[in-house]
Amino acid sequence: MADNDHDRGGLRRSTAEFQRRAEQAAPAAGAGYTLIGAIMLLGLIGYGVDRWSGMSPWFLVGGLVLGVIVGMYELARTVWKR
Repeated sequence: MADNDHDRGGLRRSTAEFQRRAEQAAPAAGAGYTLIGAIMLLGLIGYGVDRWSGMSPWFLVGGLVLGVIVGMYELARTVWKR
């Protein structure tokens, strides 16, 4: 019986530590998703404008570059906040 209580205490501590670490990592994960999302969204908008206007690939390239800039800004803001 005592071993079972000891195992449960270890599981509780492990679970609490996992939750603490996940909460610490959340801002960095969010910044990574923002970086990828900005690149994809602005690239897709640029692609759509290129298809509509027939000026391929300039708006696509501009959208991708703008996506990288916006995403890196958000990533840097998250890192510097810590």
